[in-house]
Amino acid sequence: MSSPQYETYEPYDVAAVPFDGAGGAGEARLPRQAGGGQAGGGRAEARRAARRKKTSDRPDSLRRLVPQALVVAFLAGGTSAFVANDKAIQLSVDGKPRTLHTFADDVGELLADEGVDVGAHDIVAPAADAALASGDEIAVRYGRPVHLTLDGERRQVWTTAHTVDGALRQLGVRAEGAHLSASRSRRIDRDGLDLDVRTERTVTIMADGRERTIRTNAATVWEAVEESGVTLHGQDSTSVPPTSFPRDGQTVTVMRISGKKEVREEPIPFDVEKTEDASLFRGTEVVAQAGRQGARRVTYALRTVNGVKQKPRRIASEVVREPRKQIVKVGTKQMPTAVAGADDLNWSSLAHCESGGRPSAVDGSGTYGGLYQFDARTWQGLGGTGLPQDAPAEEQTFRAKKLYVQRGASPWPHCGRRL
Repeated sequence: MSSPQYETYEPYDVAAVPFDGAGGAGEARLPRQAGGGQAGGGRAEARRAARRKKTSDRPDSLRRLVPQALVVAFLAGGTSAFVANDKAIQLSVDGKPRTLHTFADDVGELLADEGVDVGAHDIVAPAADAALASGDEIAVRYGRPVHLTLDGERRQVWTTAHTVDGALRQLGVRAEGAHLSASRSRRIDRDGLDLDVRTERTVTIMADGRERTIRTNAATVWEAVEESGVTLHGQDSTSVPPTSFPRDGQTVTVMRISGKKEVREEPIPFDVEKTEDASLFRGTEVVAQAGRQGARRVTYALRTVNGVKQKPRRIASEVVREPRKQIVKVGTKQMPTAVAGADDLNWSSLAHCESGGRPSAVDGSGTYGGLYQFDARTWQGLGGTGLPQDAPAEEQTFRAKKLYVQRGASPWPHCGRRL
């Protein structure tokens, strides 16, 4: 019996089975039977092999594409950031504008990049720490020193103005009718400028009984007086120094002065020099050299101001005779008080009777002096020096006792009985 004949089929590849649209497994499309044609079955196998190869090659292709994509993205992003950070700025330096592109973050960085140095007196607007944005306008104005003399007062100020007129407005100086040492249109360079400004002021001049009020920008009182029509002659002067600056609202009085010189001789007092002398009793002073006054010739200026005499003013002096000093000897010797035979008498009663108890008493004729009214001859005969009224009381009493021992009470005919 012969074996039955069966048809043969290609093996079934589950992996090659497509899914339907519902997501489940579709029915397998069976390959054609072998008897139906070998060529069709070979083409199907070739397609399946190609699909398997394509699937296996896909990861390598992705790995190659990812870095390339990142590079492209980085370049695209960097270009965008570069464009975003570039700023168009208008910079004006001391009135000279220009437009530039910068990556600076703030004004200070921009100025540093551009080499623009600013100092304490320069103006930067906006401020150096202000952030920058495209389209911003930055202004730098340099400060200029002005040595300003305003109505006589000198000081240094700073301005960013380019002309004298602009500086005056910026400094708030009222220049209408003022005297200016430089024209308003004069330019001020960065080294600065010396500028003298004298504003117009109201000054009243009093002269010769009249009052004159003027508007002036004079530099001195003298000029203001001249502008008022008043002339100064000879020694004439003003109530304030003629060279001083006239202030607004000031009143100046003109002084008409006449005068002459007068020479006077005045004494120069002498000095007194005292020296000790051990031969003289203590308390005794004797003039060894009489002093003499000197003489000085003094010149005075005598003035009359607006008809009123002024106090004389000394303008010169010369010595015509030097003074001579007076030398006085001062005693240092101890004065004795005891005289035998006279100590027990009432000397105070005698002194009271003769001189009223005054050691310096002198009689009306000038002949007798002291407590006991000695004459000079008697006094010196008893060892005294000078005049009795110049000696101390103790010495006068001592010498009176000596006189009593010699002559008794006879030298005092009227008061001797008081002893």
